[in-house]
Amino acid sequence: QVQLVESGGGLVQAGGSLRLSCAASGRSFSSSPMGWFRQAPGKEREFVAAISWSGVVTDYTDSVKGRFTISRDNAKNMLYLQMNSLKPEDTAAYYCAARTHGIPTTEARGYDYWGQGTQVTVSS
Repeated sequence: QVQLVESGGGLVQAGGSLRLSCAASGRSFSSSPMGWFRQAPGKEREFVAAISWSGVVTDYTDSVKGRFTISRDNAKNMLYLQMNSLKPEDTAAYYCAARTHGIPTTEARGYDYWGQGTQVTVSS
């Protein structure tokens, strides 16, 4: 059974940092593009960051560029999101996602596997 399990969320003050992790099991994702999405209450799920299977290609939504860094460790089947200079508007449930093939995409419908999410709350 394929599973993606996020961890690392929590409550942090504005300007603080968090590191989200996503542990994959059930199959190897070393050749799969992966991404992070987030969803705030009452809003649609939105793209945050994506990374190619090799880690060479990354993409970010404009609002997190320069603050967030996506990375992966294929040997450990892990995906990460380092979040610095957090803002209250970053408050959301964060989800990791994986594609079975192709290139990184910003479209949620392009991903085949999803985690259950981890909550990030940034206080002002």
